[in-house]
Amino acid sequence: MRFYTYLLAGLLALVFMAGCNAPRSVIHSGKVTPKGEFKVGTNYAFNASTKPIGALADVTSGLVKDLKNRDTIVLNDQVNGISEAALAYTLDPVAPSWDFYVRYGLVERVDVGYKFAFGAHVFDAMYQFMGSTGTPANPGPAGTHGSIGLQYSGRNSKLPGKILWQDIEDILQFNASRKDILIPLVFSTSFGPEEQMGNISYGVAYSHTWIKYHFKPNNFVQEQADRQTVVPVQPLSAKNNYGALGAFVNAKIGFKYAYILPALAIYYQNYGKYELPGGKQTELKGFTFIPSLGLQFQFGEGR
Repeated sequence: MRFYTYLLAGLLALVFMAGCNAPRSVIHSGKVTPKGEFKVGTNYAFNASTKPIGALADVTSGLVKDLKNRDTIVLNDQVNGISEAALAYTLDPVAPSWDFYVRYGLVERVDVGYKFAFGAHVFDAMYQFMGSTGTPANPGPAGTHGSIGLQYSGRNSKLPGKILWQDIEDILQFNASRKDILIPLVFSTSFGPEEQMGNISYGVAYSHTWIKYHFKPNNFVQEQADRQTVVPVQPLSAKNNYGALGAFVNAKIGFKYAYILPALAIYYQNYGKYELPGGKQTELKGFTFIPSLGLQFQFGEGR
């Protein structure tokens, strides 16, 4: 009984730690789920992106608390830095993520999947263009498998529920929404007949994001050229989109029904130019590293 109590506590802790990242960890194999079979699993990843880390370097809790206590905030480089940090975090959070998924072999060479990523509903499909479509019970010829897929997700993006970020959100009155697609090209080598003992997979992936964001501060003012008068800063609503190219490697290790899936994906993206309150503009770019570890179960007559 004590074991299950500890397990439940651990799972709840992971849920509350999980962020709302766009799911870009690639755990697919080049061999899709055989027709009529199911894969069910969970995956835990950490999204480490260089730009949000850099943008946060000059944002201190003392500065944020001081601004929150002011009735009027004069727009300056420090305030712009906080706006940039909020925007950079929304584009590519530095945070863990956790998801559950199910995949089904719809027809020969095509499987479909649904993933619940704690803040996002994710739908995808994979098409296998290379390699055998057999099963361990009825294997085909050995060789490399290859597949290509399309994944879609959409959600509202929020800053994390920590005190510093809540204060930033209150100051800026910031919110955003986004839609993401991911196109992975995957090749894999089987361990055992038809991946009965797993596989090692590798490939490249392209992602594209469309984002809408809003700053609606009600107490921001901006100095005029004479530095004697100030005017209110108007609310800002804008949108943008950007692409990212990445490479990944993953493995599936186990036997028949249960497998462990370690993976690593690396992306580079130029997020583009973004408007900030008061007419300022910032340009963002950087790398993202996504290590992950998952557990997968596979069911079907072919096993």
